[in-house]
Amino acid sequence: MECRLECGACCIAPSISSAIPGMPHGKPAGVRCIQLNERNLCKLFGQSERPLVCHQFKACPDICGKTQTEALATITELESVTVSPR
Repeated sequence: MECRLECGACCIAPSISSAIPGMPHGKPAGVRCIQLNERNLCKLFGQSERPLVCHQFKACPDICGKTQTEALATITELESVTVSPR
């Protein structure tokens, strides 16, 4: 699946532990990445400064759903499962 332009869910919902330009300690879950522009497009897309975890993320129907709302909900749920103590 191609990334849904102007979605940005993958730049909002998950936590990112690696440094991001402008966010040297990464970002917590649910916080909008500073590199996400007003149209929800990554300002670092295609640049070497983009974190590896962002580069490696590939849009897929199971994660992204049909809308940004579905994507935010799914990624938020996955984030809570990933960081919850077992």
